[in-house]
Amino acid sequence: MTSADLYVQTFLKESEIGQVYVKGARIWVPDAENVWLGAELLENYTGQKKIKIQLEDNGEEREFEIKDKKRLPHLRNPEILIGENDLTSLSYLNEPEVLYNLKVRFLESNCIYTYCGIVLVAINPYEQLPIYGNELIQMYSGQDMGTMDPHIFAVAEEAFKLMSRFDKNQSIIVSGESGAGKTVSAKYAMRYFAMVGGSQKETQVEQKVLASNPIMEAIGNAKTTRNDNSSRFGKYIEISFNKNNEIIGAHMRTYLLEKSRVVYQAAEERNYHIFYQLCASKDLPEFKKYCLLSPDDFYYTSHGQAPEIDGVDDGEDLVSVREAFTMLGISEKDQMMIFQIQSAVLHFGNVKIREADGESSEIKKDDKHLTIMCKLLGIEESQMRMWLCNKKIVTVGEVLTKPLTLTQASFAQDALAKHIYAQIFDWIVEKINKALQSGAKSTKFIGVLDIYGFETFEINSFEQFCINYANEKLQQIFNMHVFKLEQEEYVREAIEWSFIDFYDNQPCIDLIESKLGILDLLDEECKMPKGSDENWCQKLYDKHLGKAKHFEKPRMSRSAFIINHFADRVEYQADGFLEKNRDTVLEENINILRASEFELVAELFEEKVDPNEKKSRAGSATTHPLRQAPKGGRGSNKKTVGSQQVQKATVGDQFRESLHKLMETLNATTPHYIRCIKPNDTKEAFIFEPKRAVEQLRACGVLETIRISAAGYPSRWTYPEFFQRYRVLAGSKDINRSDQRKTCENVLTKVIQGNVKKTPRGLEDPDKYRFGKTKIFFRAGQVAYLEKLRSDKLKACGIMIQKHVKGWLARRRYQRIIKSITLLQKYGRGLLARRHAKFLRETFAATRIQKHWKGYKARSHYIKVRKATVIIQSAIRGFFGRILFKKELHEHRAITIQKLVRSWLARKRYKRVMRGIVLLQSHFRRRRAKKELKQLKIEAKSVEHIKNVNKGLENKIIQLQQKLDAKNKEGMTIKEQEVYIKQLKTEMEKLRSSSEEAKKSSNKITDLIQQIKDLQEELSKEREEKQVLISEKEELVKEHTQVLSKMAEEKCKLKEELEEANLKLQQQETSTDDVLKRKLEEATQQLQAEFDSERGHHQRLVKEHARLQQRFENLQSEMQMVTSPHGHKRTPSDISAISLESYTSSASPDEVKYEEEGPEDKDQGYGTKKKKKAPAPPVPTASAMEKEMKDVDVGLILRLQNKMKEIEQQKTKLEERLRQYEDEGHPQTGNSDAVISNSAFDALKQQLVNADDVQLVIKLQKRVAELEMTKSKLADELDERDDEDEEKSGFKITTPEYAYNNLKMQELQNENDKLKREVNKLMKSISENVSFEKGGTNSPAGKEFMDAKKIEDQVKVFRDQFTAMADELDRRREECLQLRAMLAEKSITTHAIAKESYGGNDDLVNEDNELALAYRTQKELNRLLENQLQKTEKDIKKKEEKLKREIKELKTENEAAQKIINQFNSITRNLQLGPEAKIEATMQHEITRLTSENLDLREKADKQADQIRKMKKMLKVYAKKLKDGDVAEIEAELEKDDKQKKTEDNVATVKHLDRTYMGMLEYKKEDEGRLIKCLIMDLKPKVAQGLLPGLPAYILFMCVRHTDYINDDEKVRTLLTNTINGIKKCVKKHNKELERVILWLANTCRLLHTLKQYSGEKTFQSENTSRQNEHCLRNFDLSEYRQVFSDLAVWIFQTMIKYMEEVIQPMVVPAVLEHEAIAGLSASKPSGMRGRSSSTQDEDVRELSLDTLMKSLNKYNQVLSQHAVDPELVKQVFRQLYYYIGSNALNNLLLRKDMCNWSKGMQIRYNLSHLEQWLRDNKLNESGAQSTLEPITQASQLLQARKSEADVDSICEMCSKLTTAQIVKILNLYTPVDEFEERVPISFIRKIQERLKSTKKEEDNTLLIDTKYSFPVTFPFNPSSLTLDSIDVPEALHLDFLTRV
Repeated sequence: MTSADLYVQTFLKESEIGQVYVKGARIWVPDAENVWLGAELLENYTGQKKIKIQLEDNGEEREFEIKDKKRLPHLRNPEILIGENDLTSLSYLNEPEVLYNLKVRFLESNCIYTYCGIVLVAINPYEQLPIYGNELIQMYSGQDMGTMDPHIFAVAEEAFKLMSRFDKNQSIIVSGESGAGKTVSAKYAMRYFAMVGGSQKETQVEQKVLASNPIMEAIGNAKTTRNDNSSRFGKYIEISFNKNNEIIGAHMRTYLLEKSRVVYQAAEERNYHIFYQLCASKDLPEFKKYCLLSPDDFYYTSHGQAPEIDGVDDGEDLVSVREAFTMLGISEKDQMMIFQIQSAVLHFGNVKIREADGESSEIKKDDKHLTIMCKLLGIEESQMRMWLCNKKIVTVGEVLTKPLTLTQASFAQDALAKHIYAQIFDWIVEKINKALQSGAKSTKFIGVLDIYGFETFEINSFEQFCINYANEKLQQIFNMHVFKLEQEEYVREAIEWSFIDFYDNQPCIDLIESKLGILDLLDEECKMPKGSDENWCQKLYDKHLGKAKHFEKPRMSRSAFIINHFADRVEYQADGFLEKNRDTVLEENINILRASEFELVAELFEEKVDPNEKKSRAGSATTHPLRQAPKGGRGSNKKTVGSQQVQKATVGDQFRESLHKLMETLNATTPHYIRCIKPNDTKEAFIFEPKRAVEQLRACGVLETIRISAAGYPSRWTYPEFFQRYRVLAGSKDINRSDQRKTCENVLTKVIQGNVKKTPRGLEDPDKYRFGKTKIFFRAGQVAYLEKLRSDKLKACGIMIQKHVKGWLARRRYQRIIKSITLLQKYGRGLLARRHAKFLRETFAATRIQKHWKGYKARSHYIKVRKATVIIQSAIRGFFGRILFKKELHEHRAITIQKLVRSWLARKRYKRVMRGIVLLQSHFRRRRAKKELKQLKIEAKSVEHIKNVNKGLENKIIQLQQKLDAKNKEGMTIKEQEVYIKQLKTEMEKLRSSSEEAKKSSNKITDLIQQIKDLQEELSKEREEKQVLISEKEELVKEHTQVLSKMAEEKCKLKEELEEANLKLQQQETSTDDVLKRKLEEATQQLQAEFDSERGHHQRLVKEHARLQQRFENLQSEMQMVTSPHGHKRTPSDISAISLESYTSSASPDEVKYEEEGPEDKDQGYGTKKKKKAPAPPVPTASAMEKEMKDVDVGLILRLQNKMKEIEQQKTKLEERLRQYEDEGHPQTGNSDAVISNSAFDALKQQLVNADDVQLVIKLQKRVAELEMTKSKLADELDERDDEDEEKSGFKITTPEYAYNNLKMQELQNENDKLKREVNKLMKSISENVSFEKGGTNSPAGKEFMDAKKIEDQVKVFRDQFTAMADELDRRREECLQLRAMLAEKSITTHAIAKESYGGNDDLVNEDNELALAYRTQKELNRLLENQLQKTEKDIKKKEEKLKREIKELKTENEAAQKIINQFNSITRNLQLGPEAKIEATMQHEITRLTSENLDLREKADKQADQIRKMKKMLKVYAKKLKDGDVAEIEAELEKDDKQKKTEDNVATVKHLDRTYMGMLEYKKEDEGRLIKCLIMDLKPKVAQGLLPGLPAYILFMCVRHTDYINDDEKVRTLLTNTINGIKKCVKKHNKELERVILWLANTCRLLHTLKQYSGEKTFQSENTSRQNEHCLRNFDLSEYRQVFSDLAVWIFQTMIKYMEEVIQPMVVPAVLEHEAIAGLSASKPSGMRGRSSSTQDEDVRELSLDTLMKSLNKYNQVLSQHAVDPELVKQVFRQLYYYIGSNALNNLLLRKDMCNWSKGMQIRYNLSHLEQWLRDNKLNESGAQSTLEPITQASQLLQARKSEADVDSICEMCSKLTTAQIVKILNLYTPVDEFEERVPISFIRKIQERLKSTKKEEDNTLLIDTKYSFPVTFPFNPSSLTLDSIDVPEALHLDFLTRV
């Protein structure tokens, strides 16, 4: 019975069937296209042959024929069970339900993984899904299989957990069709193992395993009709682990390579990919020698007529193959040899064998392919030509050569080609295994079997037979394993299991492999001399037909047979079985290949010695020489010589043996099954074809799991789950709270085995269910029945509630109606009464109105008649008047016309007479004029007339000359006027510029421009009209004056407008103050956010460094354990992790930037960049780090940091000054006499930028002692160079001194300008603050200045400050110039070296990174020399001080002795004198003594005054430096001064004679270890709780104060270093003791605050008392150590958070997601087989709930408060913890479908409200912790929200903290628990996606939240009010060796 005919028995009796198959029942019916269709019964089933049904898809009604009453249609599950994670949780287990459930999950929820018992069904989505990230691996790591959604990571975690927990080997069996995703699934499984095995990235082993994929696909995959990349072999990869569960190696075994594909392919199929890849790369130069052609031109690649695959580039694939070969360590030579052999196989297929005379064959002599083939394989062509067509027969007496027929020769040719390909395939697999091997010892492994699935084609041959045989074996193991698990479950629950039956395919396996089975008969036929496929087939018929139920014979064939496999009925064609099973090759051909001149070819065919001839390496089918049975008998196995070799194992025998070994391996491991399903053949994303899917489900054994589960009790419920779900079916008497099992028994007895009348089914059979120890087992269909009862009960309850509610509503409505009717009647009657009264009043009023209206109408009619009569009369009278008027008017007009005509005629006659008179007068006058003209002409010709005329001309010329002079004068005046006009124009320009500056936006400037244009036009007119009269000139002057007056007026107006604009500007400035403040606050917040992000990044680096340091120490301890013969030894390393942290974390911002730069852009100092071609230095190993850092301490690192900081600061200053010089631009750039040309300066700058600073740093270290001497010489050299520069016309940089001098001169000029500006600013500020005039008034600052001191004193102070600043600037300038000169010298030296040795290429100087190596070597030498130098200097100083003290003591003794001698001499002399002489001598002696003492005191006073002046000057300098932040430099100078003071005798130390304590603790150097041990290592938290909070920190700082007081640099350095290391060791050792970790977190923070409070910096002294200020440090600046302690506090904080997260991690899900604070709200559903993980040990149910989590939080808060941790730090602790709780809860919710329902959303929201209330109760609601719960809160709200199309916008607004992927995932996972809820429609989800895409375009679309994210930790300054002198050291600390000072 196949799975297609499977109808799972529902254990119904005939009397019960009629009660189940009733009208409305939902069933499945078969369908040709969709396999199964859902339908609904339209009538009750009473045993009839046909029944009416209605299809659910299209509503079609049809009749369904029932052939057998025992094979009724499958019943459908309730809707609430659809889409379950585990198919075994379904009530009805059958094929259509499995198919439908997979389809719903795949298409609607986009879930590609589904459990089916122990099988993980994986459907290929043909789309990249974001469900394989590292965060998902972390979520599945450590989880039981049933708690999370199905995933391949869950299966991998189960296998890894079983392996690591029980040290048992595991196997993951991945099967399926080609293209179903087997390889990808195996890859992700290995990715998971690599991740949990200790690597977050792909390990080297995994990379190599994955690199083998393209190789194995190229040589083992081919295109078939079903798949473009079908795997034609099986493989088993063993991933080996060590005892620490880390991957150390792998091994691959292959099975049954399809060699026949090398020589033949079916239509539309291809040969192996490698052949087509070689043909596609034939044009490559290295492949020219292979003489490759196109695939169509080769016989072996042209059978399928499909040489190309769509979307596949064979040439690119070959590149990937070659890269993979290289990664696996296969040399280029071997690669090319592999390709050469495979090319030879192609050419070998083109060798043509033709038939010769008789029964022989031959090859043409000019066959070029044979020649090429022999050349490529390095063999003799003649031998191959001969032995391809002949074979050798060896008898007892002679050796015969027998020719081969054409058919035999072709078979031999193909066999040899297949053998060559198989050998190279095995060789490649062997090389891959060698590359994957590891030298470490493997203790366990996890195997991943990627093997072909069940195959059935139209023509099935030997390969399909072997594949299906292997699947039969695997299916048998699978069945046994499933049965075993079922058996174990029943035994565990004490359930009888003997009745469980399942399909056993052992008869089918016996048919194939048993004695005289198919394989045995095949081997026997292969031994026959004339064995054939037909004979073998006949033997099968004779032996098994009719005897074996799994064997059948086709009707129309004599050369085929049928086997009924577990998955399908397959017909095999016997043609070719014998030949493929023999797989023979002539010995002569093998010998030819063994004699190849190529080593690899000969190696492939070497005869391997095998003690067991049948034993072969698993996965390789050895090919053997041609076998011929001797004449002596059919079964003879005698040994002969020549071609008659020993009968060895056939292919079938080998495959059976390798399969047997595989079965042994799998049986020795725990198997895990992954069945890959190919949803469609078109490879379209999320397209599900039921036909293809059901074929694979039947073939892969999924339905067999269903069959076995359904055969027993497939539905299983724990007692609490059953009671919670079905408590509605129980009465109050049936419930027993103390015994849930008893309650469940009462419910089931009442419901299932109750009264027949009350229970429709009346199931009295006790076999319907069984009670186990912890679970109830149900038969198939019982849960569906219980669900129906529950639904009916809930429906009945709902009806009852509705009945009462509707009755109450009806009564309430009736009462409202009665009340309304009464009110209506009352108001209606009143309305009618009011209407009648109104009618009466209106009637009376109408009568009155009518009376008055009628009178009014009569009067109106009379008036109208009278008015009409008057109008008519007036109209008639007017008519007659107008007629009379018109008559008189006509007569008047006629008279007027007559008058005008008569006057016109008279005027016309007068004009005609006047014209005649004028003509007569003109004729007469013309004649008289002519006569006068003649007379004048005669007179003009006379001389006298001419003279008279000339006299008049002379006068006119004189007059004209006078007029010309006048005009010239006028021109001069005009020019003067033009000059004046120009002046006016300039004034106008000035006015215009002033007006533009005053108000650029004013429109009146256009008027001015227009007026200027008018003036210009007028001026041009004046130039043209110079001859114009003076009057015009005066008018022009008047016009100019008018214009000037207008301009003056305009100017006044502009001034007024300017003043108004200034007022408005001031008003705007005042109004914009608020805006500027707001912007300033926003910028401050932004900077704070950036600072927080930087701090977070820095702290993550600290955390990562701590993790690496921990790993280093673990490896170190493990190494000692391995190497030590006697056990554990103490580590010799004194390395301090905190020292390393301080070195990295306390770096300057420039150094941080340097660390963050890329490898090609890292700054190596002084502005240089690392060359791109230079290789990176090797990464130091752990041992190297240990050796290098062994003697390093914190103090030395801090000194090096200070030194590096100074160099970096000087470098930045140099760069800034270079940029300033470049920006300012020197005016002498283009001059030939310039000091330095522009191009030379650019070249120098470029050299400074590009130079490598390693050598420079080395030189700087050597020349530290020479800097002072060099400064004094530079001035003289500069003067000499200046003199030389004046003599030279040009200058080029040839030496560093030249560059230095030029740079110095430029620096002096810049500094001079800068000092002038500063002087001007200083004088300006003085003038602003102080008024020196008598009558002047001082500003407030000036008054304060005058009141404080006199003006002269202030001026002196300013001058002193200025001189101090100038001195400091000179010193800085000299140092910068030195560095710049050395930079120039370095660049020139580098260039010279490059020019001499590297051809001028500077990049090659440091090509091999030799400078960096030299730098590190020199650094080590310098460190040693520095230590030696310091030691010798200390010794010399000690000796010198000792000698000076002795000399001083001798001098004092000598002086005392001399005084005594003098006194003695004077006394003796006085004794000899008389009394008066004695008195006089005594007085003289006293006067001399007093005088000498007075002189000594004066000298001391003068020295003290000088010293005071120096100290004042130094204080001014230090004050300036403090403002600039040069604290380190001040400390260095003070140290130097203190050392000098020690050697001087004048300054004495101040001694405190009082007994008041100074807040210090003195200890000896040798007691430092005891101090650290007692105060840090041995301090118990319980003891610390009874002490002053932070007391260890105070004690440590008081010790530090004493070292500062005695100015012992070495002592404070060692104390702080040992303190840091001690805290680090204590926290590491007790990292699981929360109280101790919190204790040292609090003390570290207190010590950090104390170092700040008493540092002497003003920013930290604002809250100090005067006494506390006296306790500030005087000599040491511990700012660098503050950074180290800050990093230490961050590390302790992270350690504490890590431990807290580990503790609460198992509580999060039970507390937030699973805890049911509201009892009875949620009802669970069955979990299926996956609800019980095989890796979970038998243990009691964990009692983890919300209360457990709250208790842990209370405990944390209590411990933090007990140790007085800063409140701000406490808030940060709980913000981090709440973020971890919220992110873990949300991630689990996104991966658990059972949590995504309405009731769970309510429970989750209620649980979260408790956490929020806890924050409010503990006053932590302002810590930001509550905001971290917003994502999980919104997720719970999303579960509770309505999900209709009208709610799309509200849901999108509500889920602002969730990503699109998270929202869609929750909606896809949403599953109703009850039938009254509805599923989320797909259309709703699509609308949500569209809306979110439009609103969240740039948001991160990740699915899971990063649970390892850490907020940046800050330590706000929290000063203490305690004074150090008030602190006592208690005896409980055992610190009696400390002395209070």
